[in-house]
Amino acid sequence: MLKITPTALPEVLIVEPRVFGDARGFFTESWNEQRFNEATGNTLRFVQDNHSRSVRGVLRGLHYQLPPHAQGKLVRCVAGAVFDVAVDLRKSSPNFGKWVGAELTADNQRQMWIPPGFAHGFVVLSETADFLYKTTDYYAPQAEGCVRWDDPAIGIQWPDFGGAPTLAEKDAKAPLLADARYFD
Repeated sequence: MLKITPTALPEVLIVEPRVFGDARGFFTESWNEQRFNEATGNTLRFVQDNHSRSVRGVLRGLHYQLPPHAQGKLVRCVAGAVFDVAVDLRKSSPNFGKWVGAELTADNQRQMWIPPGFAHGFVVLSETADFLYKTTDYYAPQAEGCVRWDDPAIGIQWPDFGGAPTLAEKDAKAPLLADARYFD
């Protein structure tokens, strides 16, 4: 059984799998295609799993891929804690340029579904974090896009993580939303 909670951007979903725990630890089914599709009304096929490990203050994003390689992502944090963000980049959407964020932790075991048409990023809040995500299309560098994490037109309210973020060069040089490639 999955608990699905729409966010302020209704296509972006918080997914909470059922967790069975006792003094020995816990068990959860982290992915079940049939249950997910029934609960969300989607028909998804994931083709790639990714795993990143980062230290406190690393900010990754805001990343996306354009058609014909647009990716949906189901993301979760399996060690530590992150603040995860999705930004609507669909120009035709009434929510274009708006964002939602949620804390994903190893303890709360929440996941976030970020459909194609949205940029994604996260910042690490714990000493380290292991972050896993499933994607609906393969990585395609020619389709890759990036928007600045601190674009004032988007106005993401990143949590205080104890200093300035540590960024990859491509993220530090990412264009503002007004200058980025986005979805029709």
